[in-house]
Amino acid sequence: MPTEWGPAEVEEALRRLADSIAQATTDRPWALVGIRKGGVELADRLQNRVVASRRPLRGNVDITLYRDDLYTGLEKPVLGDTDLPFSVDGSDVVLVDDVLYTGRTVRAAMDEILDYGRPARIRLAVLVDRGHRELPIAADHVGLRLETAQADRVQVALGAKNRNEEDHIWLKRR
Repeated sequence: MPTEWGPAEVEEALRRLADSIAQATTDRPWALVGIRKGGVELADRLQNRVVASRRPLRGNVDITLYRDDLYTGLEKPVLGDTDLPFSVDGSDVVLVDDVLYTGRTVRAAMDEILDYGRPARIRLAVLVDRGHRELPIAADHVGLRLETAQADRVQVALGAKNRNEEDHIWLKRR
């Protein structure tokens, strides 16, 4: 298995992810909600790629205050903005993150979404699913599945267009 995926492979994973989301989209209002940090850029990219009967709304959640380890060793947590400029009630919400690992980040994001209302459905879209869940959470839409050891690290860099960086995914074995 490779340990690095460059721009062409990341582009293919993004295409797979967007196509999967489009196929599952209904006529209900729906939104792409990026989980800060890694899911925000990914949700922005997907918003322009998903071809569906209606354009998705966009929002972001910051899960800092919803983390289950907030009071167990985090030094000075930095709060980001949650921005949900629409009603989640009755809509389909697609949570978006770059890497799915233990499932704890997704659980926190779902808790936050539910504090804003009751969506008809919550789905999960991730660029990379690396396994090793600690909670019973599975992605509905996946760009790339990796077999990793628990000690491994997965790093995603979605290049900023204004800085001429390229998209990459790295698997760093330990």
